Amino acid sequence: MLDPAQLAALAAVHRRGSFDLAASVLHVTPSAISQRIKALEEATGTLLIRRGQPCTATDAGLRLIRHHDEIALLERTLTADLRGTAPGTAILRIAVNADSLATWVIPALAATTGFLFDLVIDDEDVSQDWLKRGEVAAAITAHPGPLQGCDTLPLGCLRYRATASPAYMARWFPDGVTPQALTMAPAITFSDKDRLQDRWIAGRTADHARRPAFPTHRIASSHGFVDASLAGLGWCLNPEPLIAPHLASGVLVELVPDTPLDVPLHWQYARLTAPAIMPVTKAIQDAARTMLVQTSDA
Repeated sequence: MLDPAQLAALAAVHRRGSFDLAASVLHVTPSAISQRIKALEEATGTLLIRRGQPCTATDAGLRLIRHHDEIALLERTLTADLRGTAPGTAILRIAVNADSLATWVIPALAATTGFLFDLVIDDEDVSQDWLKRGEVAAAITAHPGPLQGCDTLPLGCLRYRATASPAYMARWFPDGVTPQALTMAPAITFSDKDRLQDRWIAGRTADHARRPAFPTHRIASSHGFVDASLAGLGWCLNPEPLIAPHLASGVLVELVPDTPLDVPLHWQYARLTAPAIMPVTKAIQDAARTMLVQTSDA
């Protein structure tokens, strides 16, 4: 039988990236963490942690970490079902895109009790990969699935608007948003994974194979996107819930009026722990119905 303390040490080393930080989280010494990892590797007969900067789990290690997380969530459900036993607080790891976090996810999480949330922030196009590797129990993702061992619920679409300040528009698009102007006007992207600006341009370009490349700043912050747009630093796709007041007041304008980009989102979660996270699932659905553009599938 696997030792829970050893599994907890494995998860902490992988997620914090070092033995010292794992020791701090678990309130033990780095030597104790090292001994627990060594004992677990001897018991399983395989390497579980790649020592380095940072330390990361092997495939076998990731499988054991997933087991550790599943057991913690299942035990919380069990204690909740037992009379006279108060369920403890469970750590729930979720992958979520930054724009959802900035617009509608936080109120959903705040509407639940009994969980400590460990949020992994990644693009909606790749957040499913965290669930596939077993590193999170659920993900807000652009992919509907199917994913083995998981269920998916459609949430609706997060609507984006291509926006900039009036001064920026006058400087860079005096003759309108043309392909030539787009090759010169600085945009803003979140990271190399961010394809929203490309997708919006593709929707405005008849010849998708020859759509223009564009210069771009990189700012890994949803609120930073809005601030940069207001300051005239660049144009970008901003989530409508964040910028609706700015559009209404005229301090931001759409590059091309009435050309939204809707990004479908889904709540994908491990089937095994679905009962344990049901309160979170319900809160996510309720918040999505309020804040996202609803489709016939949601």
